[in-house]
Amino acid sequence: MNSKRILVTGATGFLGSRLLERLAEDKTVTVTATGRSLKPHNRIDAPNVRYVLGDLTVDSFVDGLVQDQDAIVHAAALSSPWGSKRAFWESNVRPTELLVRAAETHGVERLVLISTPSMYFQMTSQWDLKEEDPLPKPINQYAASKREAERMVEASEIPHVILRPRALLGRGDTVILPRIIRAHQEGRLRQMGSGQNRVDMTPVSNVVDAILLGLEASEHALNQTYNISNGDPIALWPFLNETLQKLDLPPVSKSIPLPVVLSVARLMEWHARWLNRYREPTLTVYGVGTLAMNFSMDISKARRLLGYTPNQTVEEAMDEFVAWHKQQP
Repeated sequence: MNSKRILVTGATGFLGSRLLERLAEDKTVTVTATGRSLKPHNRIDAPNVRYVLGDLTVDSFVDGLVQDQDAIVHAAALSSPWGSKRAFWESNVRPTELLVRAAETHGVERLVLISTPSMYFQMTSQWDLKEEDPLPKPINQYAASKREAERMVEASEIPHVILRPRALLGRGDTVILPRIIRAHQEGRLRQMGSGQNRVDMTPVSNVVDAILLGLEASEHALNQTYNISNGDPIALWPFLNETLQKLDLPPVSKSIPLPVVLSVARLMEWHARWLNRYREPTLTVYGVGTLAMNFSMDISKARRLLGYTPNQTVEEAMDEFVAWHKQQP
C-alpha cells in the first residue's frame, strides 16, 4: 500500500520523534502525531506534520484521531520494569483496544504495532530467539500488557505488522544509556556477573526502517510478528565502558557476583511490593537480567519477509548518541 495519511502515537518520544523526522521528508505523506506532551527538543516542524495531543484512553479522542487515516503506527506505551497491572493496562492495553476498534470502524488499511521482546525474558542465557518460540510467564506487568496488546491486534481484521525491537540506541535516547550514565555518575553502577554477556541492541534508525517497511509490506508479509535488532550481539560491558570513555567518564570499576545482586533485587522487589507502596526499587530481577545475561534474537524472518537490513551499526549509533548527549544542558 502507499500510505498517504498516517497516525503516529507516541510521536513525542524517542522512537516516535525519529520516525516523524523520516516521514516528514516525504511530502506526499500527511502525518498526525500524538503523544503525552510536546517539548521543543523533540518537535518536528514540517508542513506535513500536525500535532494533536490528548488522552488515548478516551474513546471519542481516539475515534477522532483515527478517522480519515490510511495507516497507524502505534508506538505509545508505558515502558518500565516496575509498576502495577492497572497502570500498564491503562497505558498499554486500553489505548490499543480503542485504536483497534476505531481502525476497524473507519477502514484503516494498515496498523504497525511497536511491541517488545521483554516478553521472551527468562533469567538465563537466551540465544537466537524466534517469534514462534513459546513465551514464558511474563516477568513483569509491562511484558504482560504488551503481549495483551499484541493479542488484540492479532485478533482484529486490520492488516497489521507487529515489531519487537530490542534496546534502542541513538540520538535522542532518554531511556537506556542516560539511566546507566546517571547511575554511574552517582556511584551506583556495578558490573553484574562475569561481564562477558553478549546482547542484541538496535540503532533507532534501523527500527524506523523496519516501521517504514511495515507500512509498505506486501500481502505475504502482513499479519506477522517480527524480531528487530542488528542480529549481531555485542559484549555489553565493554560497550558500556567504551561509551563512558567517549563521554570522558571513567569505566565501571566494581563488580558484583550475579547470585548476590539477584538476591538483592528480589529482596528490593519484595520490599517495594509489600512495604513501600509499590514504588519502583533500585534493582529489579528484570533489570539485573538485562545487564547480566546473554540475549539474542533471530531476525531472519524480518530479513526474508519485510526486506529488513540493519543499515546502521551499534557503534555508529553509540557515536551518534555521544555527540548528541554532549550537547545537552
